[in-house]
Amino acid sequence: MAFLKYFLFAIALLNTSCQLGYITKSGYYQAKLLWNRQPIEDVLKDPGVSEKVKSKLTLAKQAKDFAQNELSLKPTKNYESYVSLDDRYVTYAVTAAPPYELKNYLWKFPIVGEVPYKGFFKKEDALDEEQEMKGKGYDTYIRGISAYSTLGWFNDPLLSSMIGYEDEDLVNTVVHETVHATIYIKNAAEFNERLATFLGNKGTELFYIAREGGKSPTVKKIADENSDDLVFSRFISNELKRLETFYRTETPMNPEKKERALAQLKERFEKSLRPQLKSKSYLRFSEIKLNNAFLMGYKTYMNDLSDFEKVFANFNGDFKKFLEFCKSLEGEKDPAEAFKQKSVK
Repeated sequence: MAFLKYFLFAIALLNTSCQLGYITKSGYYQAKLLWNRQPIEDVLKDPGVSEKVKSKLTLAKQAKDFAQNELSLKPTKNYESYVSLDDRYVTYAVTAAPPYELKNYLWKFPIVGEVPYKGFFKKEDALDEEQEMKGKGYDTYIRGISAYSTLGWFNDPLLSSMIGYEDEDLVNTVVHETVHATIYIKNAAEFNERLATFLGNKGTELFYIAREGGKSPTVKKIADENSDDLVFSRFISNELKRLETFYRTETPMNPEKKERALAQLKERFEKSLRPQLKSKSYLRFSEIKLNNAFLMGYKTYMNDLSDFEKVFANFNGDFKKFLEFCKSLEGEKDPAEAFKQKSVK
């Protein structure tokens, strides 16, 4: 009966007549996920659970407590339970973009509005969606998702797909998803994701400074990775603008011209950016098969992170004040533009 309650509630939240089949299936798997939750205190007492899993669960709880108590992120009942999955990922996200335009295809859903991705609990369903979008002429990209937020509608569990993370990546994920639970602006997916990326990085660094001191090797590693994120963000933001201009002005366009442009992007990475990198975060960028859907992922998560860095510095690195400033944008139609305008006043 409890499973049916979860299922019907998920359907009620997500229901939209134009995607009833998709919503029904998603609601079923979301309900199944919730039904299989185990309280973390029970998992920690279970002699059959490995010490590695127990250590990760303990770390996640410490990260959550830090996020709520020290970073002023919203207190929730998230990450108080655990689910062991049958897959290495909890969902698979499909993204799509026109072949000669840097523009996300947007899927429309109730509550969250328009989003530049569509999630599936089964990989075969994601592959079917990808083939459908390819048939319509779009560039596509599928990626496995290890963690996601239900934005406060459910108490999100920790997942076995998160346990394989490096410790600092697990902390980052907990902070990132807690940012989503704290502030999520409808129809502003890119702003929401970029903000969570930025604050996840900052929050993780602050967590380890408090835990190990500012000169620990872990803090140095995180600081180098965060620095590389900013450097890469500047690079890819400029490259996306360059590519947008190329698609708009180079006519007639064809696949060969597009491939040359993407190859030149990689060449500029190797020549100008690789020597600046301090960590291993982007060392394999040149090996990636690029298309517009993949590049739009960078636009969603990494575009113009320096905008956040500048405002964060204006608040003297005060996480709480920066967060409050961002929360003041919740009523804005275009929070990214409002962020820029208000930050210069």
